[in-house]
Amino acid sequence: MSALLNIFRIPDLRNKILFSLGLIVVYRLGSFITIPGINTIAVAQSRPAGHSLLDVVNVFSGGALFKLSIFSLGIMPYISASIIMSLLTVVIPPLARLQREGEEGRKRINQYTRYGTVILCAIQAMFILMWAVDQKNPNNGEPFVRMGRTWFFVVGLMTITTGTMLLMWMGEQITARGIGNGASLIIFSGIIAQVPTLLTQMVSDKNVPTFDVVILVVLFLVLIMATILLSQGVRKVPLQYGKKMQGRRLVQARSQSIQFKLNSANVMPVIFASSLLLFPQTVVGMLGQDQQGWIGWRILQEWLNPFAPEFYKQLPYYTIYTILIVFFAYFYTAIYINPQELSENLKKYGGFVPGIRPGSHTKEYIESTLNRIILPGAVFLAALALAPYFIINGLGFKANQNVQSLAYTFGGTSLLIIVGVALDTLKQIESQLIMRNYDGFMKKGRIKGRNGICA
Repeated sequence: MSALLNIFRIPDLRNKILFSLGLIVVYRLGSFITIPGINTIAVAQSRPAGHSLLDVVNVFSGGALFKLSIFSLGIMPYISASIIMSLLTVVIPPLARLQREGEEGRKRINQYTRYGTVILCAIQAMFILMWAVDQKNPNNGEPFVRMGRTWFFVVGLMTITTGTMLLMWMGEQITARGIGNGASLIIFSGIIAQVPTLLTQMVSDKNVPTFDVVILVVLFLVLIMATILLSQGVRKVPLQYGKKMQGRRLVQARSQSIQFKLNSANVMPVIFASSLLLFPQTVVGMLGQDQQGWIGWRILQEWLNPFAPEFYKQLPYYTIYTILIVFFAYFYTAIYINPQELSENLKKYGGFVPGIRPGSHTKEYIESTLNRIILPGAVFLAALALAPYFIINGLGFKANQNVQSLAYTFGGTSLLIIVGVALDTLKQIESQLIMRNYDGFMKKGRIKGRNGICA
């Protein structure tokens, strides 16, 4: 409690937190504002059929998809565009040169990312509108749309695209002027907002025994603890610095260590993999509803469904998802940890790894160390992301809609995002408190040494 009170004693930190919370409140209010021409009563009284794939899109939009709100796509198109642009900067030399030009180059790349976001929004919004225009309330047959098709497509396309661009701007503002990563916090708040309702629905569902509910809660707690262990695990590489002159003094050699996290990319591989899968899932989920359409859409819908009736139909989703997580774990780490630059800096300042020669040998040692910890970390990350699907399928809850919705919302990918974003945000607040000589959330004990100095 004292740490929480200290937050509001620091004007700068208090303003950052209130600014971030204010924009998150705006986002949550906007998720209830529907597209013009929508019959809000018909939408509120019905739940679209084929929820197995649509629930995935709905989770990352903060529940806005099933409300057909202005934020129906959430911020995921922006993240997808950022991923595509990051990949293009690796394979296209002009973009790679542009990225190395400093702040001006990054601004141009960000501008290209925004253009890509508009294109992705327009494509995904069109499929959502094509799906919504034919939906009806199953209770009384009232259509979801009270507007002409052409005008509805024009207005809806502009509204959804503008809503996503507004979320993109809000995320950038939170990152620049608030606390935490803006895009991640928007996804985090959308997921968290749905959890209480889904838990209440599952607990009140008479088809789910109380014992099974307890088992699910315990399993989710175990997954949370495993996620925290993955996020906090590090591999320490010892460093040694030789004697050197500082002014007129000879500074003695000192030992330090460089820490490589077991999961250096944190939750980003999961967000990247999910956002890339969301685009085909959105398209296939909408087109697969048409029973008279091409049979290939329905086959793809089953292959991208982790809750398909047969296990062999679930395997394509699990395989693709795992490969994407492992790939992005290596890709993201390679972007932010450069062994060549790290080894050069160590050599420049007189540091070396004991038993390893400075220069190219140190670079090779760092690369091999990273490769040894990234792969098991990425596999562990993929296992945590897929664990709730195996739990739900194994416990026989595939036929229960409330349990499936909870698994999509609070399990696997969403759970990793919740824990990862919460830990990163708390670390930023912790560093702000410690920097201003306040006690943080994680107090360390004080041990008095023989020379009287407290550690």
